[in-house]
Amino acid sequence: MPQNLVIVESPAKAKTIEKFLGPDYKVLASFGHVRALPSKQGSVDIEHDFAPKYHVLPESKKHIDAIKAALKGASNLLLATDPDREGEAISWHLLAALGLDKKNPGKSIQRVVFHEITKDAILHAVQNPRDIATDLVDAQQARSVLDYLVGFTLSPFLWKKIRYGLSAGRVQSVALRLVCEREKEILAFTEQEYWTIAARLGLAPGSEFKAGLVEVGTKKLGKFDIPDETVASGLKTALQSGTYRVAKITKTERKRNPSPPFTTSTLQQEASRKLGFSAKKTMSTAQKLYEGIDIGAEGTVGLITYMRTDSVTLSNQALTEAHDVIGAIYGKEYALAKPRIFRTKTKNAQEAHEAVRPTSIAKTPTELKKYLTPDLFKLYELIWKRTVASQMAEALLDQTSVDINADLASPVPDGPFATAQRCGLRAAGTVIRFPGFMKLYIEGLDDQDEEKEGLLPPMAEGAPLKLNELLPEQHFTQPPPRYTEATLVKTLEEYGIGRPSTYASIMNTLVERKYTRLDKKRFFPEDVGMVVNDLLVAHFSRYVDYNFTAGLEEELDQVSRGEKQWKPLLKEFWEPFITLLKQKEGEVNKDDLTTEALEEVCPECGKPLAIKLGKRGKFIACTGFKEGCKYTRNLETDASEVVEPVLSEEKCDKCGQLMLIKDGRYGKYLACSGYPACKNIQPLVKPRSTGVICPECKEGELTEKKSRFGKLFYSCNRYPQCKFALWDPPVEQPCPKCNFPLLVKKVYKRKGEFLKCPKEGCDYTSE
Repeated sequence: MPQNLVIVESPAKAKTIEKFLGPDYKVLASFGHVRALPSKQGSVDIEHDFAPKYHVLPESKKHIDAIKAALKGASNLLLATDPDREGEAISWHLLAALGLDKKNPGKSIQRVVFHEITKDAILHAVQNPRDIATDLVDAQQARSVLDYLVGFTLSPFLWKKIRYGLSAGRVQSVALRLVCEREKEILAFTEQEYWTIAARLGLAPGSEFKAGLVEVGTKKLGKFDIPDETVASGLKTALQSGTYRVAKITKTERKRNPSPPFTTSTLQQEASRKLGFSAKKTMSTAQKLYEGIDIGAEGTVGLITYMRTDSVTLSNQALTEAHDVIGAIYGKEYALAKPRIFRTKTKNAQEAHEAVRPTSIAKTPTELKKYLTPDLFKLYELIWKRTVASQMAEALLDQTSVDINADLASPVPDGPFATAQRCGLRAAGTVIRFPGFMKLYIEGLDDQDEEKEGLLPPMAEGAPLKLNELLPEQHFTQPPPRYTEATLVKTLEEYGIGRPSTYASIMNTLVERKYTRLDKKRFFPEDVGMVVNDLLVAHFSRYVDYNFTAGLEEELDQVSRGEKQWKPLLKEFWEPFITLLKQKEGEVNKDDLTTEALEEVCPECGKPLAIKLGKRGKFIACTGFKEGCKYTRNLETDASEVVEPVLSEEKCDKCGQLMLIKDGRYGKYLACSGYPACKNIQPLVKPRSTGVICPECKEGELTEKKSRFGKLFYSCNRYPQCKFALWDPPVEQPCPKCNFPLLVKKVYKRKGEFLKCPKEGCDYTSE
């Protein structure tokens, strides 16, 4: 029987690590957290110094029992949970759940840490164990208790004052504030008109280029100096009479350096920009690459280092590998003589791990492609390119700026530039003299296209130019863009709010709680999200303040470094917080938050109408509801509009009369024209059957439906008796690998159309 028992978090890791360690080691998984604060009141004993009352999670009991059984025959226990605060806390909780929280002289208990699942890294970790870092555990406990105190005191307050089932969170509420404040900026934005004028100029046929107007007379043009079409037309008329010549050519050499290797947050941002991955998808895909992929003769091996990190550091081994790979693939001129060292700029940077990088840079994406699913390949390729590019030579760019004089035969007519007889234009172009790292990788940009390089024809100072065309163009200023997942992660990180490992769950919670929705990959606040945010900002401004939340993160970091004790930190937070909450219990009125009076009266009973907040958002309703008036309408519907129901060709399946197309609060639907004798209603668009038998109940058929956000999905027509559903079109063909009765059809730009098994745990994909 093995004398050494190793505990990791994931069963996928357990199998791989056991192969590396050999027969003297048995590796079991805790399957993540084993203890937590129960989701109920009283899980933290505030009166007794904030003592947390942890419970073993029900789903963890069988795993704990398996570990206890294996521990009986082992003399050494090695705790190899993830190398971060959460992993440190899981090891500590595991000892408590096993009854080993006190010193047990019969067992050797050690903590081992590794950042990649390769044989060398695992053996090195086992040979260099340490004790559990109690400062990291205390920091994680403080974070858990803080989140509990906020969630289980502020959430019930929201239930009383707005609606049951709402939630508030220490970091979640601050992220919601960012989204809502951006929406208010957009709603308050007033667009402003402005014009630009460009000229197509040429030296000879085929040598045309474009230059923009930058100067009129002696005035340098600002953004709004051409305010309307009248001024633009006057300038166009004058410019048509001009003679053009090259006044000055300026050439400068520009050097451009690559971006650093990925941290957790920059990986999430770049995967969103370049791959269209959500933060949640990025992290789950990275987890699979970290835990290990079967790559043929080598067996299962982790392909990337640990994906929860704030560090941009690369190990000496990785730097050497990158240098050799760059020289072999791209040539010696692309490899650096000395490695490029990056410094972490992240505010409140946590444990100094390595950056997210391939465990072996020599394993190119092309070489591994046949072993990876499309998503795994795309993310591995992104990480590999970013890592390698960070150690490639800088790019050399020749930037050319050409100033052009236009002497006007006809001066500018009346207007702000009246009588001006000369104009200045400018053209700019960039030539890549040596691509360096740009040969492999260029970082994506938020809310704009990646950098585009332009070329200018050869020309000399004093050379005459021919005017081919003038291009006046109208523009309007644009409001700030709504947040994408990438820009929201970037903003949270810039403020120092939360931790990169939590960003995916924060954004997921905002959508799941219906506080926001993602539409075309941008966050839109829902009505209930705006109301919750307004309440928190108006009455709990300190606790949703960006600087306060970031400052609290810094204090948690001080705990992790042993500079601050965690229980005094909780007391400093709790006492003013609960005092304010009790004060607001009496001050805040539910109707003030959820009802907004209108000057309009109900067309049915004559009582005042009001805007109310319902489960589906805001709507207009009669204030005489309690007296029996049921009048409601959509917020967008004008009161003067009389919406007449339209007779459809459908017949009621209950009484045979024709159905009417009606417009309800949730959209159009069919209602029987025999109402009130027949109250049958049906969806306007009938679900389309796919003809595929439901694999779960084996009675119903899978039908095509639309979610409330318009996304297609496929579910059993026996719902709610059967709740089986898929996002992808089903194909009635059994999986060759696990024999599941159907596959789904997926389409990727790079791979095209292919079939995939939807069963959890099966990775079958067709070629």
